[in-house]
Amino acid sequence: MSTFTAVRRRLRGTFYGWWLVTGAIGIQILQSGLMLQAFGIYVPIWREEFGWSKTALATVFSLQRLESGLLGPLQGWLLRHFGARTIMQVGLVVFGLGLLALSQVESLVTFTLAYLILAAGATLGGFLSLMTVIVNWFERKRSIALALMQVGGSIGGLLIPLLAWSLITHGWRTTAAISGLIVLLAGLPLSLLMRNRPEDYGQLPDGRQKPSGRATDAAEPLDSSQDFSTGQALRTPAFWLLSLGHALAVTLVSAVTVHLVIHLDEALTFSLQRSAFVIAFLTSITLVGQLLGGFLGDRLDKRIIASMAMLGHAGGILVLAWAGSLVTVLLFAALHGLAWGVRGPLMGALRADYFGRTSFATIMGFSGIIIMTGSMSGPILAGYLADHFGSYRPAFTLLAALAGLGAIIFLLVRRPKLRP
Repeated sequence: MSTFTAVRRRLRGTFYGWWLVTGAIGIQILQSGLMLQAFGIYVPIWREEFGWSKTALATVFSLQRLESGLLGPLQGWLLRHFGARTIMQVGLVVFGLGLLALSQVESLVTFTLAYLILAAGATLGGFLSLMTVIVNWFERKRSIALALMQVGGSIGGLLIPLLAWSLITHGWRTTAAISGLIVLLAGLPLSLLMRNRPEDYGQLPDGRQKPSGRATDAAEPLDSSQDFSTGQALRTPAFWLLSLGHALAVTLVSAVTVHLVIHLDEALTFSLQRSAFVIAFLTSITLVGQLLGGFLGDRLDKRIIASMAMLGHAGGILVLAWAGSLVTVLLFAALHGLAWGVRGPLMGALRADYFGRTSFATIMGFSGIIIMTGSMSGPILAGYLADHFGSYRPAFTLLAALAGLGAIIFLLVRRPKLRP
């Protein structure tokens, strides 16, 4: 038997859930490297060309988060009724076309419209859709599978220096247009890997085998009698505490995403390429944290891990507020990146553990409405305070306090009991 044949047979025996994770990593790379992490690196160039204020740019970013939050419940319903692959393909087409439209904007109004279009596509084709699929395919290994998916976001962040080079060499319009084409040419093939549930293909989550004596070719669903409906989940304290803690986390994360490069430019006179290096370092640490969070999340109490991560966020942003050199900026990046990485995979895993798989997408969608308040308010609050005080220090200090509050909230979460 040839080596090629042996490898092919071995791959055929691989649990298909890991192929889903591979596709999810690729899509996360595109979204992070071309939109989420990329926004902050575009900001100084847009400000120089158009003269837009920090608050105006932060508001556009926050409108995108509002849009994502409002889409959440609808997206959850669409995923349940039409399947992840169809919704993701529609989303990725809109995402790619939105980037092409972004390359042609001439005013704040057209910029806002283009960014909202591409963001809507990225939402439908991205995180919630991918998370829903992976939650369906994994249970015992759920944290590590979600962590690996989010590693794609970190890899996308590592591409930011390349994006900065393209912005400097070819200009932001050409870079945005090429980014749109990349999404269409790479994202759509990756979406073909998506499948809704393992039971539809005669498999079980984690690649487990059916008990002996039972049919192995029937696509039987697992017992879902202990899964919460959306209404039942909304009536539990756990839903609201998890959503609030998550919202406080993304308040800080979104503010840093939008304002980090501006802060490094104004307070420490960092060049665009040096700032891109900081982002790449931050995301490399985040990648390590994601793998660590996935490993620990399948073995330890996820609430406690999330609480400790929030303290890491608080410490990191305080270091950034008072940073005066590259060394202290890198210390911030290490603390913030590790906290972000460790906490990230646990947000979806906790909800899936507590509420089950059946209504996961819709429950996450409703949770997204609360989370969006944090992702919207963080950039606007930081931008307003920076414009008012002439420094990001007051804003970053306030964000650190909010992260500390989030640490307490995660400790208060308790697993809900399903009541008839």
